[in-house]
Amino acid sequence: MATGSRSGDKNQLKLYSYWISSCSHRVRIALNLKGLNYEYRAVDLRKDEQFSPEFSKLNPVGTVPVLVDGDFVVADSLAIIMYLEEKYPQYPLLPQDLQKRGINYQVANIVSSSIQPNQIPLYLRVRLPKYTEKVGPYESLAWAKCSIEKGFTAIEKLLKDHSGRYATGDEVFLADLFLAPQIHAATNRFHVDMTQFPLLSRLDEAYNETPAFRDTTPEKQPDAPAKAS
Repeated sequence: MATGSRSGDKNQLKLYSYWISSCSHRVRIALNLKGLNYEYRAVDLRKDEQFSPEFSKLNPVGTVPVLVDGDFVVADSLAIIMYLEEKYPQYPLLPQDLQKRGINYQVANIVSSSIQPNQIPLYLRVRLPKYTEKVGPYESLAWAKCSIEKGFTAIEKLLKDHSGRYATGDEVFLADLFLAPQIHAATNRFHVDMTQFPLLSRLDEAYNETPAFRDTTPEKQPDAPAKAS
């Protein structure tokens, strides 16, 4: 595992991340928004480092991201973000308005539970030879794009009466942390035609103009391949 330290504090937060992981991307945004220094510890999924004995002690499920805060370890992007929200209240990631908060939860759930799981077949096609034998080279990509487009269509309708500069108004909240990485993946990895989604395209422009988002993109991470920069 590679390490990219952002300060010398031995008690600082440690984020186990993979550069192109959208789940890790969400957490990086949260950390940036809250102004928290952290040590970046790269876990190379292509080399199966997530299954190493060292990493398995942190997260037996074998997924990133994982956050280490002193003696406490928490995995899963939503769990990490909510932990950060509770412990580090600066720059709240949830609105005070209960209904607006509900919209944020709904968007986050659509991305993490409806869209993202259906992108896994593309990963399997790359990683598992047996899967490649059963699924052609383009079927899994088409399946992922279909899932993304279906989810994006729902989110466009959901946010129609709630969006401002960002997903649910003029401040960044939880929904934005989930949307920005998903839109980035849709555009750069799955080649989704974003002209179908004018509202999301407008949000993406706002994210690209916001330093906390811009500095967390996959290509700017310490473990990103040179060609991705």
